[in-house]
Amino acid sequence: MAGAALDSFSPATRSWFAGAFRTPTPAQEGAWRAIGEGSDVLVVAPTGSGKTLAAFLAALDRLASTPPPAEPKKRCRVLYVSPLKALAVDVERNLRSPLTGIRQESARLGLPEPDIRVGIRSGDTPPAERRALATRPPDILITTPESLFLMLTSASREALTGIETVILDEVHAVAGTKRGAHLALSLERLDELLPRPATRIGLSATVRPVEEVARYLAPRGRVEIVQPPSDKEFDLSVVVPVDDMGELGGSPATEGREGGDKPSIWPHVEERIVDLVQAHRSTIVFANSRRLAERLCNRLNEIAYER
Repeated sequence: MAGAALDSFSPATRSWFAGAFRTPTPAQEGAWRAIGEGSDVLVVAPTGSGKTLAAFLAALDRLASTPPPAEPKKRCRVLYVSPLKALAVDVERNLRSPLTGIRQESARLGLPEPDIRVGIRSGDTPPAERRALATRPPDILITTPESLFLMLTSASREALTGIETVILDEVHAVAGTKRGAHLALSLERLDELLPRPATRIGLSATVRPVEEVARYLAPRGRVEIVQPPSDKEFDLSVVVPVDDMGELGGSPATEGREGGDKPSIWPHVEERIVDLVQAHRSTIVFANSRRLAERLCNRLNEIAYER
């Protein structure tokens, strides 16, 4: 099945994927099949299911295997829209691996090395870079709904006239909101600029009703919904850092703590948190207030230093 899912890609893309991953995820298999059939696609899957690559790999393969348009202003063929600027930056960073890998595999196979450029247009983009994006657009443009609207209502819209694929991330976060209605209008304005409407690929976390989100993604077209079954598994532990919370005698009370000289559970909690932090790559600690969070952070640093 994995081989069949990759059959439509070029040799360089297939070779890179086979070296980087064991097998496509169900979300990727379904998305690539639907994209190959030419329909708009809504991929509904949880985090970690490879949704971003499911949306991008077919577009990257097309960019790598076909020469760019002769007209520079029509070079931008893939538009990625994210409701979060931080997410847009993450996607730009995550695209470096497949882009580098496909280029290296093309060289190894004796194929022309693709030159695929990625650009970001957001409210933080300096004016000089905005002008450069308008006159010399990248192959892939990463933007936000608001920045897309600004481009469509200015001379920069000429840089969007070559768009073939639109990827909408976190569709569930905007569908049914005023911001989503504004984005839907921008997408319709974009289609009016193009020789034919762009293929729309939506990425969403698990959401209900999924048909409504699909209708939002492409109200006039046929949308293939790719929603592989997924089961949530929780690994939950309730940890008490002392044997008996009613007997805290002998615990090292910290001077200046609330409660005076009374034994406190906090030293045990702090030591246990440091244990967990040092045993994992990422740890989130929730506190009731900013003051408590700051005090806890200072104490964790002290314990780590002492160790």
